Amino acid sequence: MTHLNQTIKSTLSRRDWIRIGGTAAFAPLVTSMTGAAAATLPTRGQGPDVYSRIGVRPFISCTATTTINGGSSQRPEVLDAIFRAGHYHVNLDELMAKVGPRIAELLHVEAAMVSSGAAGAVTCGTLACVAGGDPEKIQQLPNTTGLRDEVIVPRWSRSIYDHAVRSTGAKMIEVETLADLEKAFGPKTVMATAQSSILWENGPFSLKQFVAAAHKRNIPVLIDDAGALPVPPHPVLSHGVDLCAHSGGKVMRGPQSAGLLLGRKDLIAAAFINSAPHHAFARAMKVTKEEIMGMLAAVEYLVTKRDPAGEEREWMSWYGHIKDRVSEVPGVSGKIEDFAWKRFGYHPRLVVQWDPAKIGLTAGDVEQLLLDGEPRIRIPPSGAGHSFVIRGAAMYEGEHKLVADRLVEIFRGAPAPKAKRKPAPAVSDVSGHWEVELEFVVGSAQHEFQLDVEGNRLSGIHVGRTTHGSVEGTIDGAEVRFRSSAPYEGTSIGYRFDGTIKGGEMAGQVDLGEYGTGQWKARRRG
Repeated sequence: MTHLNQTIKSTLSRRDWIRIGGTAAFAPLVTSMTGAAAATLPTRGQGPDVYSRIGVRPFISCTATTTINGGSSQRPEVLDAIFRAGHYHVNLDELMAKVGPRIAELLHVEAAMVSSGAAGAVTCGTLACVAGGDPEKIQQLPNTTGLRDEVIVPRWSRSIYDHAVRSTGAKMIEVETLADLEKAFGPKTVMATAQSSILWENGPFSLKQFVAAAHKRNIPVLIDDAGALPVPPHPVLSHGVDLCAHSGGKVMRGPQSAGLLLGRKDLIAAAFINSAPHHAFARAMKVTKEEIMGMLAAVEYLVTKRDPAGEEREWMSWYGHIKDRVSEVPGVSGKIEDFAWKRFGYHPRLVVQWDPAKIGLTAGDVEQLLLDGEPRIRIPPSGAGHSFVIRGAAMYEGEHKLVADRLVEIFRGAPAPKAKRKPAPAVSDVSGHWEVELEFVVGSAQHEFQLDVEGNRLSGIHVGRTTHGSVEGTIDGAEVRFRSSAPYEGTSIGYRFDGTIKGGEMAGQVDLGEYGTGQWKARRRG
């Protein structure tokens, strides 16, 4: 094995070696395998070129389990299982018939299935409640004509992940109080759902009351507990919940695109019938034999080998090192936050903060410098403030030292704070009613602004096709910059407008967040 490590290391340039954090970053993977598998399985040390050869620069992720950044660091046992499973063919029905009961046995739950992430688990669980195992209903969806299709949800427990329920054709029925909940059930009610935060939030009613109200009418309850670990005794199912969804790619450290649906045996069977490889609504939510075995490996490690105290000590030591290093720079400090961390994703975090009177950088500036530098490092989106968060669940051993060194380099080389420039008077009064045309990557829409101006401050209302929200921003001479946020069911739609004023028109670019960018043009109404 030592010879293998030396051979791999000799093929790398010093820059590559620094970028990936040295032998420690991949040695656990290599040493966990034997024979031909160890000799042929690509290791972390050999890996960056798989991306860099096409112009994509990998990065050290300080963003924990964020899907867009690749999720958490997968367990070596998971990667081994995925690699080995890829060399053989099995029937997926037969495979799930064995893997499901094995996972259920390990987690002390009635039944289990591997899903395409937590969102896939929620969708398949909803399909199980709406269509059951009836082939006609299965083929009819997402057309719910004649079917029970109402799903009750606490208004204060909604989220953007409600798409996983709504996509099936089901309709979300919001309730606020316990009295609302009792009145909401009707002949079309098919399921009740909530986020797992209902367990600890001081809402108008508890999870126990939610389950009791549903079960009194024989309505199943599905809880989305994506970020939590399903360690026995199960933290949600033990409250009488019928179905619970988990992500495999978070702190469980399984395949990023896999998850678990756990709960009642009959509903789990129906959920699998409604999902791939079967020809149903969730056919697109395919889970491969490799992901199934990787998920099993993750659960086996979680139950039989995981050392939570050891994980915490490791993360704390990483944070402590970074905190001590950045504190060497005058005006910079770190703060470890581990309050309630077992509830929120099972990991503590480090807050790095600095005095803007000494360090002339915003958090957004630091974010960009980390992305542009070497090694490339990604932190959560940080904006115009003077602090940011580091979460360690996606980091590998040794990377914390590279992060600390790079941050010290950035803060030591930071420019002096700049005096704030007073914005120029607006070239035109833009208060009033505006008709707005938005051009997206495909398609367009007509919106409206009702704007008010006070000095260089801009406020008002943004009215979209189906939503409306408040506007806040500034005017600097001929330049306008403002944001709006429009609530829609369990989420909100954010816009950031940048543009210029010219006569009776404004125009520029609109940032749509995860949905890309577009162009906008506004003309005074009338």
